[in-house]
Amino acid sequence: MQELALIQPGSTSRSAADSGGLESEAALRAAFESRLAECGPLAFRVARGVLRNTADAEDVAQEALLRAYRRFHRLRDRDRFRAWLVRITFRLALDRARSARRRALREALWSRPEGIPPAANAEDLAIRRQFEAHLHGALDELPEKLRLVLLLAAMQGNTLEEVAAILRVPMGTVKSRLFFARKQLAEKLRCRVKSLDLR
Repeated sequence: MQELALIQPGSTSRSAADSGGLESEAALRAAFESRLAECGPLAFRVARGVLRNTADAEDVAQEALLRAYRRFHRLRDRDRFRAWLVRITFRLALDRARSARRRALREALWSRPEGIPPAANAEDLAIRRQFEAHLHGALDELPEKLRLVLLLAAMQGNTLEEVAAILRVPMGTVKSRLFFARKQLAEKLRCRVKSLDLR
């Protein structure tokens, strides 16, 4: 992964006195860099676990680190930096994955020659799209720590050992979160299907 250039666009160096007693830009940068050596590779691992593509994961990790640097002055508890960075990276990777799916669907539709009907009929496509919408909606309703484990393990094909390594949590924690994530996801999907049946 390329090294992140920690230059905040449009910013100028200020002393602690100039900023009204707040941390100087140099102090913020030093505090951020002290965490970057340990947590920088974590951003790539999380992005790679979601996207399964090294180039995209590098892009997302760079964007996540830059965003974290720009917002670092707002982070009150610096001991929470690791979890905070994971959340930023995970959200950016999800956005990239969703964008890629939409782009692939558009390209598939545009590349289909005119006059050749799609393999599935309109009803099948509508049902598939409806299910995907319900699945994404149900996933979004899961607590973040459950959603992350489910995505990395069940949907992206990582082993439990890989998920534990990416998140740096014990294997038992990964198994427990995965169990509850699957259970909650199934219940949320059942509720969505029932609400449709009642209409």
